[in-house]
Amino acid sequence: MSRPPLAPVVYSSAMVLLAVYFMFAAVQGDYGLFRRAEVEAEERALQEQLATLEAEVAKMENLTHRLSDDYLDLDLLDERARDVLGYIRSDELIIR
Repeated sequence: MSRPPLAPVVYSSAMVLLAVYFMFAAVQGDYGLFRRAEVEAEERALQEQLATLEAEVAKMENLTHRLSDDYLDLDLLDERARDVLGYIRSDELIIR
């Protein structure tokens, strides 16, 4: 009785192990599917943060423009002076 050749068994086993390794790397590796999902979630969070910051910058630019020498909004100036300096007019009532 002769033994079957060992080379095809070793070759097949090596190919199966190599395929399993590449499948694992494709799913959980540094560039795998799970990492991609994490990066996309992080991207969405950063996009939301960027939109919030851009809205805040636009608001501040508007306020700055309204207080500039070229365009002075007296109501805004009055509001800011009251808020920052704590001023009130003599005919106003303060309700706490």
